[in-house]
Amino acid sequence: MSKVAHYLQEHLLGEVTVSPDARRYFATDTSVLAQVPAMIVYPQNEADVRKTARFAWQLAERGRIIPITARGAGTDQSGAALGAGIIMSFPAHMNRILELDEKDGMVAVEPGATYGKVQQSLKTHGAFLPPFPASLEYSTIGGAIANNASGEKTFKYGSTRDYVRGLRVVLANGEVIETGRLNKRDLSKKLGLTSFEGEIYRALDALLEEDQKLIEKMDPDVTKNSAGYCLSGIKQRDGSFDLTPLFVGSQGTLGIVTEAILGTEQFNPNPALFVAHFDSIEQVQTAILELRNMDDGPSAVEMVDDHLLTLVNKINPNQLAEVIERPYPKIMLFVEFDNPERAQKKALKKANKILEKYATKVMLETDSIAQERLWAIRHSSAMVVGYAEGRIKSLPIIEDGIVPPERFGEYLEGIYKLFTRNHMQVALWGHAGDANVHMQPFLDISQVGDRQTAFRMMEDYYDLVISLGGSVSAEHGDGRLRAPYLRKMYGDEAYGLFQKVKQIFDPYSILNPGVKVDVDLDSVRRMMRGSYTIEDLSNHLPRY
Repeated sequence: MSKVAHYLQEHLLGEVTVSPDARRYFATDTSVLAQVPAMIVYPQNEADVRKTARFAWQLAERGRIIPITARGAGTDQSGAALGAGIIMSFPAHMNRILELDEKDGMVAVEPGATYGKVQQSLKTHGAFLPPFPASLEYSTIGGAIANNASGEKTFKYGSTRDYVRGLRVVLANGEVIETGRLNKRDLSKKLGLTSFEGEIYRALDALLEEDQKLIEKMDPDVTKNSAGYCLSGIKQRDGSFDLTPLFVGSQGTLGIVTEAILGTEQFNPNPALFVAHFDSIEQVQTAILELRNMDDGPSAVEMVDDHLLTLVNKINPNQLAEVIERPYPKIMLFVEFDNPERAQKKALKKANKILEKYATKVMLETDSIAQERLWAIRHSSAMVVGYAEGRIKSLPIIEDGIVPPERFGEYLEGIYKLFTRNHMQVALWGHAGDANVHMQPFLDISQVGDRQTAFRMMEDYYDLVISLGGSVSAEHGDGRLRAPYLRKMYGDEAYGLFQKVKQIFDPYSILNPGVKVDVDLDSVRRMMRGSYTIEDLSNHLPRY
């Protein structure tokens, strides 16, 4: 393998290393899995990405497969940032904001740029990227695109896929393409190309035509979805065609993104925040459904439950002191409005009526400093993510399911029963308005019994999500951890389409193999770490 590394270093501007320390570092992401790569490539520019992909393609043509895994900050919880071959790490060099068009509200960025850096730049121009994840200060734009990330503002604004206007992508054979919405004439030109790009357009267009009825029925009835490949967003009824939605959420399995053009929204620095206490799950669901029906509704509807508050109080009693008193409510909702001032006043009146009907306590706060103190309750989930008692750690194994909003209550009850059955402490937080909840069981994966418990809980949890008409991945991607459940979620026929799409774009299985499709639980078991830690993120306060 050192010959391959030497060849690449000779032809690339960026660095190539086979250092044991570097390979050990890149052997883990934030998931419970591990895999040591053969080498690390730090591309200096798009040409480096092209040369690396082209070289891997040429080797594959001769029967030798060296996979390529594109990687940002390594915050992926699904194991999608791991690979046995080349890890292509973007933050070192390809981390620039390339252009900001204030008039059109567009920003062009490289994949290694941190989300927080981009967000900070945008806010100085009165704009922002709404689907930011909780990890925005240290995660990358490339990772957000790979996972179709979203967060607290998704309730109003949508997911990453809604804001990606176009991409530059290096294909498996090293060709570069640009994506964007094509009209019929432009699509016809693409279909006539003799290049690999032309082959992809012809094969994909034929697949979409042949399986149109199946594709129309595939998407689950949820507010956001990162499971599988997004086939329904490619071809519109007017015949227009865009590969962008397909690449977003594909986790580097179809191509390697080297540049993204993103849309933005106007930023309102003066939102208003309700905090509401609820004593029953039924009342929470009813209130959320009525908030969803508002014409000019909230920008965020977040939650924590009493179990999380109790655990945070145990870990750090001073964190919640003077912010919330015991006894804790069963569920707290954080309902934010970022409408323009005049519209905001009207919306706040409507929301207040809804919340007062169902909540035991309702507070409205407009002062920014006071709001920060209240939001700190929601963000206290960071204490749970980093929680440990000896070798028992908080594990991200069943943390990203989503169900239709009208089944949110059943979802919460099912989760509580799951943890009770396994005699385990539970703590819930997340995006209640989207019926997308996060949780992390406390286990010691160095113990055989706890590893068995982990897989049993995964099986039961994803069965619950699927039975409620939900998706196994709302915003964190399938990766290796959730990919084994895609067939059960979508059915054999739809899963077969995902396999065909992967074959169209990556016939030699060079691009991040073992992610998204053709993944089984046995391979996941073999990759489980002997112990779990997220010490690499200790410079930040990990949030999900």
